[in-house]
Amino acid sequence: MNKALLNTEIQKFINLNLDSNISTLLLKGTSFSEVETKTIIEQIEAKKRSKTKLSTWFSAKNVYYPNKLNIEQTSSEITAKYKSGLLEGHSIIDLTGGFGVDSFYFSKQFKTVKHCEINERLSEIVKHNFDQLAVKNIETIQTDGIEYLKNSSQSYDWIYIDPSRRHDSKGKVFFLNDCLPNVPEHLELLFSHSKSIMIKTSPLLDFTVGTNELKHVKTIHVVAVNNEVKELLWVLEANFDNAISIETINIKKKTHEFFKFNLEKEKQTEPTYSLPLTYLYEPNAAILKAGAFNLISTQLMVSKLHKHAHLYTSNNKIEFPGRVFKINSILPFNKKTLKKLDITKANITTRNFPESVLQLRKKLNIKDGGDLYLFFTTDLNDTKIMIVCTRI
Repeated sequence: MNKALLNTEIQKFINLNLDSNISTLLLKGTSFSEVETKTIIEQIEAKKRSKTKLSTWFSAKNVYYPNKLNIEQTSSEITAKYKSGLLEGHSIIDLTGGFGVDSFYFSKQFKTVKHCEINERLSEIVKHNFDQLAVKNIETIQTDGIEYLKNSSQSYDWIYIDPSRRHDSKGKVFFLNDCLPNVPEHLELLFSHSKSIMIKTSPLLDFTVGTNELKHVKTIHVVAVNNEVKELLWVLEANFDNAISIETINIKKKTHEFFKFNLEKEKQTEPTYSLPLTYLYEPNAAILKAGAFNLISTQLMVSKLHKHAHLYTSNNKIEFPGRVFKINSILPFNKKTLKKLDITKANITTRNFPESVLQLRKKLNIKDGGDLYLFFTTDLNDTKIMIVCTRI
């Protein structure tokens, strides 16, 4: 960590060039002899990536940034704030601390936080930044979190861990035992230091795979931001052996969409089915990831169009965790109908349909955008249909 980067003139240069062309800056160079141009460019790139993702860090003075990859891999403030709201107590240890965003938000819920980071440079950067952010209750420890637990007798209210996929596992099925640290291998160790564990994983991890690898899973949180699933949070409780609860959230700018259900009950529930009625509903990405395809029908009293379509309908409009549309017309998908179609611009979605959006746009010569929405799907009679809608 080169603290010369924090000099007033260099910080001013970084802030003035956040929107500059990086290639031009590299060619032009800088006049700062104490810091290489490449190092300054790395700070510019990392800080720029933090503008919306990490606004607290972006707005603070004299924050030191790691490389842009660390920024890409870290939790956003939005998701860190959400997960911290799920936990509380006196003490928590973050075994894979990284850039420290999660630990920062844990510090608002716990009296003491331990931040373990194996990378010496990153640990030093995080300690510096916590000082700039005036956080006093986080202890930064440059160490392997698992090894730290092995050599400690201390217990915690919570253990938090964010394992990363090994580079050699790319392209393979995502298993937790392909990650570092290998959480399933160390579960006994983790439970010997806390009764409560939270594990953050990528949305790529399949529920069945995760529940088979882990023990005592109590809750799985599916966290989406603006309809993009960002992370899964696995809450484990010592000796818990009941049905797993799934809690989904889609964090939007003005509202949050929630849906909670029981995993076993979902498997045992049969939804109601119907041809398209007055309104059409498309669940948000968190619900689709969670697989709440049956209970969403019975709990919200909407009918499914087809077993594999994951689109729902009703005669009365309801508050729904996803997109809501008013159905204008329902057309059979055939050559005769397509010839009469007089639509030049629309938003197209396919669900349980043999042709892709790109193929349909080309076939129908329809441009993207506008206020009209076309859903190409299959109804309960296995008929291919096109639903013309407007969004509510």
